[in-house]
Amino acid sequence: MNDEEQQPATPAPEGEPQESHEKERDPPTHEHLEEALREKDQFRLMAQRAQADLINYKRRSAEEMDELRRAANSRLLTRVLSVVDDLDRALSHIPEDAVTPGWFDGLLLVQRNLNNLLESESVTKIEALGQPFGPWEFEAVQYEETTEVEDGHVTRVVREGYRLRDRVLRAAQVIVAKRPEPEQQSETTEEGE
Repeated sequence: MNDEEQQPATPAPEGEPQESHEKERDPPTHEHLEEALREKDQFRLMAQRAQADLINYKRRSAEEMDELRRAANSRLLTRVLSVVDDLDRALSHIPEDAVTPGWFDGLLLVQRNLNNLLESESVTKIEALGQPFGPWEFEAVQYEETTEVEDGHVTRVVREGYRLRDRVLRAAQVIVAKRPEPEQQSETTEEGE
């Protein structure tokens, strides 16, 4: 006799009829296949969403890191600009006969190096003199009555302004032209009273 034939059939667990085990061994039905396909599609969609979320997260993280770098770079460059301003002021107030030529040339070299540094970082001066006043690039510190320059145009620059690429790094402090009040109007007003 064969070993397989001699083995007794495994008894069903208590409380379960023998038939339930036979149903589990039956080939899957059409309903089972449809359910499995729905689950497969559901899991595929979940995986695609998770992958898209990961890609979006990486992109946002990279953008945030770039923004942090730009902000840190802007702060550092703004501090360098105050050094440039101080050096420019100091050089403009040194009498030519007060220092030896080599020392003065050294200061000019430092100034040139600072300007090259700013240029290499894409920092450019905002051209303000004679330009119409724009609050996004200029900070008006004073108005000056004049007929020599058009009303609302910059007459003098108090502190230079700078751009970092296309963004204003520091607004230029300027004095803006204002048309003087006509004297005749004030005289007629006084006479009419």
